[in-house]
Amino acid sequence: MPVFCPPSDRGEMDEPLFNGDRFLCRATHRDRVYRYPVCQRGGRLFRGWAPIRPGTIVYNADCRQYWRRFDGRRTGIAYQHGLSAWWWIGTSAVGSLVLAYFVGPQIWQVAQKYNLYTLGDYLDMRYSRYFRGLIALMMAVGTLALFAGQLIGIAWILWAVAGVEKTIGIIIGAMVTTLYFAAGGLLSAAIVNILEVAVIFAGFVIAAPYALNFVGGFSGLEKLIAQNAGSAEAARYFRWDGIGLTTIIGYFLMLTPSFFISPGLIGKVYGAKDIGAVKSGTAWNAIVQFGFAFLPALLGMCAYAIFPNLSQRELALPVAMKELMPFWVSALALAAIFAAEVSTADAVLYMLATSITKDLYKTFINPHVADANLLKTSRMVSLVSGLLGVGMALLLPNIITALSIFYSLMAASLTAPLLFGLFSIRPTTTAAFASAIVGVATTIALHFGNQGKGLWILNAQSTGILASIVVMVVLMYVAPAKKPVAGRP
Repeated sequence: MPVFCPPSDRGEMDEPLFNGDRFLCRATHRDRVYRYPVCQRGGRLFRGWAPIRPGTIVYNADCRQYWRRFDGRRTGIAYQHGLSAWWWIGTSAVGSLVLAYFVGPQIWQVAQKYNLYTLGDYLDMRYSRYFRGLIALMMAVGTLALFAGQLIGIAWILWAVAGVEKTIGIIIGAMVTTLYFAAGGLLSAAIVNILEVAVIFAGFVIAAPYALNFVGGFSGLEKLIAQNAGSAEAARYFRWDGIGLTTIIGYFLMLTPSFFISPGLIGKVYGAKDIGAVKSGTAWNAIVQFGFAFLPALLGMCAYAIFPNLSQRELALPVAMKELMPFWVSALALAAIFAAEVSTADAVLYMLATSITKDLYKTFINPHVADANLLKTSRMVSLVSGLLGVGMALLLPNIITALSIFYSLMAASLTAPLLFGLFSIRPTTTAAFASAIVGVATTIALHFGNQGKGLWILNAQSTGILASIVVMVVLMYVAPAKKPVAGRP
């Protein structure tokens, strides 16, 4: 288990030890020697080498989270449903605001008080290591689905550029990503990400005006869509609620929580310089999300205007990039998409390897595993995950299905325990377990047993998340905690 003690209790730190990709520290405490990545220098692996300032939070939370996900899935929704595809990213931006002004400052204070470095550390301390293990297991399943979605995205890019079959493209994507991560790990990812973000940003910002110009501006876009879909369907295509109220509510309940409970984003908050940096940096991230949410919608609508009969809506973005703009812009934009997909797949493999090896294997199976063996285990996990990801990518129908699995599992299991655990002393470990299990079970039962429909106008995911919250609230008052709990500032 991780040791949650204030800096004064850490003991003196000896020389840093380099083991594979990771710097570890050896610290002495009460005549015993510890080697773990949560001492002063090792903690920097999680919180960063210096306190993170607001601008850096914008870079990490926005460029690394948003731009990596700015690809075929959002444009595919816009291709099918039009302007209302904005809600996918717009609801995520609402989650960023919640993180900026409510969850972020609160959990930052907790992290400073108890020396926490990951969201798993918080769940371990606030509830129990068993709850941490349950969440890690659920996240592993969801993250594997997310990895499969990235492989599907890579496959569609290879199809658009070189005519590679989907199955072959998935296998190529898995081989490149898995070997790249297993061979280089964090070091290779860090080097590539610097160039990657520059390419992604330039590619997408330049592509949108060219695509709009190709269809004749906004008037030409309206005319072409009316020709393809008819007047009535075109009117729906340009409405904010064209995708349907049920879907929009589903986005709010699934995606909004995901952007204030995400382990990756919480990790960025932990490393902030102060509460002011948390608020301003994350709020600016939300503003950027609100604005750039229009880009995938615009590209998808332009693709539909010219190519209304694509066999897969997720082909909209690579086809638009290839056909609606000059070669140099097309090459830059397609490179940006490919960089985004490979980079996200690599990050997802890291999440999987870390979750399985640290939160499950080391916590429950082999607590005294040596660092070198843990690193080897992590790489083996990444290779196995690559194979499983290929299988899941071949079975899942599209990228949105894969993403929905990830976001649904995360929101249904984590929203209530994290929110209520942060702001109230009433939730118990039993309440956390019950809310997470009920939320996920309800979502799965409705998805497979009721064709994805939930209560009233809600879908399965929305109903599951609300069920989780209801269970938590009821247990908070029926069986509240009877003694003080850790995990509050």
